[in-house]
Amino acid sequence: MIGGLNLGWGTRPPMRRPKWAADRIRLESQHKGRIMAWCPKQCVVVPVDFSNQSIEAIEVGLELVERPEQLHIVHVVVDVTPLEAGEVWGVIDPQARIEQMKSVLQQRLAGPKYAGTQLSVVLGEPAHGIADFAAEKKADLIVIPSHGRTGLTRLLIGSVAERVVRLAHCPVLVLRK
Repeated sequence: MIGGLNLGWGTRPPMRRPKWAADRIRLESQHKGRIMAWCPKQCVVVPVDFSNQSIEAIEVGLELVERPEQLHIVHVVVDVTPLEAGEVWGVIDPQARIEQMKSVLQQRLAGPKYAGTQLSVVLGEPAHGIADFAAEKKADLIVIPSHGRTGLTRLLIGSVAERVVRLAHCPVLVLRK
């Protein structure tokens, strides 16, 4: 604006949200007021690490499927390297670790809203384990939370969600806080 005269520079019309925006994908169902996905998926994989964000990802996954049986919840147990103390002495049994984590997963997701969901525990590196599990189940979508790490912690720990996006055969929905 020069001397009260608007020359049009620096003025923009208000931004309009595109029709395909995420809040328009959901429709209010006539049945029980439940929010249902526009295009329900046949198989959705949700990896969990027992954080609050991963439990919220399960909720999103339940909204994207028609029936709870179509939701596969997976936890990946990191394999112990051969040079770690328990492995050298032969006291760590991988199958016992898997069974223990499956028990913990069942206890954590014992509520009625999780009834019917498919619970699995696999052994391996998290990103590869998630991507391989989704390929094995022929998943339509992977729903994974991002913990939003930045800087040095992201450099040292890395981002499992980012690696899953690169490795997965299907679309990946990354949830941010």
